[in-house]
Amino acid sequence: MSRYRFEIRPGFPESARADVARLFWAAFSAKLIKVMGPDAKALAVLTLGLDPAYCLTAQDPQGRVLGAAGFKTADGAFVGGSMGDYRRVYGLFGGVWRALLLSTLEREVAQGCLLMDGIFVAPEARGKGIGTALLHAIKAEARARGQRSVRLDVIDSNTRARALYLSQGFEPGGRVTTGPLRHIFGFQSAQTMIWSLPPERIRDAASQRIDIDR
Repeated sequence: MSRYRFEIRPGFPESARADVARLFWAAFSAKLIKVMGPDAKALAVLTLGLDPAYCLTAQDPQGRVLGAAGFKTADGAFVGGSMGDYRRVYGLFGGVWRALLLSTLEREVAQGCLLMDGIFVAPEARGKGIGTALLHAIKAEARARGQRSVRLDVIDSNTRARALYLSQGFEPGGRVTTGPLRHIFGFQSAQTMIWSLPPERIRDAASQRIDIDR
């Protein structure tokens, strides 16, 4: 059997923007459809709002995006979109209430922690090691940015994803509940999972920065 070929790259080309939006929507539409639907409008606002500066993508030799891992920092996020984008797609009232509801899913960026903002793989490319490769790349991104940990949230019903994160060294943290909004987003709670950079590597990274500064 031939080896499945792909490469992890920062961001995505503008020509792939709509394709990345479709992959994101395919992965997360089940919990977002009641707020962002119908599909055509959800794809429109996602296409406007995705920021390639805050993601890593798996691409095949032809440059086709097979999967992506987004992240969020104090400066920006992979899944963005302004109030103006929502108003343009959904109208004034529709844009405002949708943006307000989606803001309840936002998580604060903690100092020293890289916050993941969605990870997904194209259906035809699953089981090829792409998800694992993206997680390795996110860890490397955290190291490069001088962060001590990576955090993500996984909904309780997604046992397959939780198993992958556990196998990659992520440990369960707290739990986030949606309360009455569970009827809108389709899940009651999510497990916070955290991967921490080993202490000796934190010291190594700190010493390297000191040497560079000198």
